Amino acid sequence: MYATREDMVRLFGERECVSLTDRRYTGLIDDDVMNNSLIQASAEIDGYLCGRYPVPWADEPRVLVGKCCHITRYLLCGSDTQMTVAIRERYEDTVRYLEKIAAGKITLGRTETGEVVRSGTGARVVSGSRVFGRDQTGGGGF
Repeated sequence: MYATREDMVRLFGERECVSLTDRRYTGLIDDDVMNNSLIQASAEIDGYLCGRYPVPWADEPRVLVGKCCHITRYLLCGSDTQMTVAIRERYEDTVRYLEKIAAGKITLGRTETGEVVRSGTGARVVSGSRVFGRDQTGGGGF
């Protein structure tokens, strides 16, 4: 899974996670309901990524944690939970983001084999030729 129960609580708070998952009115987060939706959301993400990257990831990119949480939140809205415009819009934004990854417009910092792309560590400075040297100004000042 790309996200955990703790990620959901960190992002949305305990109270909202209870309201999204507590189907038996116990006042607690229902871990089974939460985990099933997290698994479903992760599978949805894999559906977008599998054309570009090998899934599942050994070490998933952290950017996918929040995306998975937004999908999970959307999936948990249903019969007894109110769907809001903000929840729907976050889900739609996440889907557009995943579509861009699938199309190759956004990368996850990985090669197509799933290896992390390492950036260069050195800086390189290149200067051009002199603009106002003696040769350009006829040997003197302006």
